[in-house]
Amino acid sequence: MTLELRTERLLLRPLSTGDAEALAAINADPEVMRYIGNGAPRDLEQTEALVAKVASHWDEHGWGAFAVCENDTGDLVGLGILATPSFLPEILPATEVGWRIGRDRWGRGYAPEAARAVIGFAFGDLGLDRVVSCIHSENAASVRVAEKLGMALERETIVPGYEVPCSVYELKAH
Repeated sequence: MTLELRTERLLLRPLSTGDAEALAAINADPEVMRYIGNGAPRDLEQTEALVAKVASHWDEHGWGAFAVCENDTGDLVGLGILATPSFLPEILPATEVGWRIGRDRWGRGYAPEAARAVIGFAFGDLGLDRVVSCIHSENAASVRVAEKLGMALERETIVPGYEVPCSVYELKAH
């Protein structure tokens, strides 16, 4: 049986190789990628490599990034991310919750809706007692999402290698 997380409007399921093309369209948008990593858009080949890495993580650990799909259309509209933030060693051990939504779906509340489902999985199914979100400090929209989720600012730092400002938000299980 395939793991599925359902919300009122969204279906979240483990990201798979069949999602690469739809995700590549989202990753190719400079505005979507502006605050992710080095800020550069990603092409199909880079997205396929990411999807393969995520699929391997699911196989090995039983958790990872989710494809976020609309219930009504079945369209992949983004990612609900659960990952180890190895790019920021100073906060380890930690599990990061993240979100990436295609620009054509911005403003609909999909990011907090998907993130709530991922957090529920992290706390409920995985038994985690804490999650973090590492957000580029200039990404006001994602900061608002973190605040809507009840996350609190834990620290401000710089991401090594990228040299970008990062706000680390934290949410503890109740």
